[in-house]
Amino acid sequence: MAGATILLVEDNAVNRRLAEFLLRSQGYRVREATTAQEAFDLLSSERPDLILMDVQLPTMDGLEATKKLKENPATRDIPVIAVTSYAMKGDRERALAAGCVDYLTKPLDKTRFLQLVSSYVGRKIRGS
Repeated sequence: MAGATILLVEDNAVNRRLAEFLLRSQGYRVREATTAQEAFDLLSSERPDLILMDVQLPTMDGLEATKKLKENPATRDIPVIAVTSYAMKGDRERALAAGCVDYLTKPLDKTRFLQLVSSYVGRKIRGS
């Protein structure tokens, strides 16, 4: 849904720029964080419709950050999609167990990426 806000938590500048470009091309508003702490700080004052969470972040990884978001009543209902370039067997299951609604691997498949974002933003806006 164009106009929805997406929080992109990604420490790699190249990956962040690509995802941001794709999201903005579809009319999404994009907020960015390069660490879990930056994401938490932003979430204290803003409420995105969806969070795209890199799994490999400095200091606190994306799955631990997602667990903390899901423990907080103020952020637990924001859907989180895990994104990683280090896909190993069992990673999808670990992401889902941490509270992520889905899992994407890098390099991003543009079509799949945008379809997945659209499906979760649409669910969030419709209230399901």
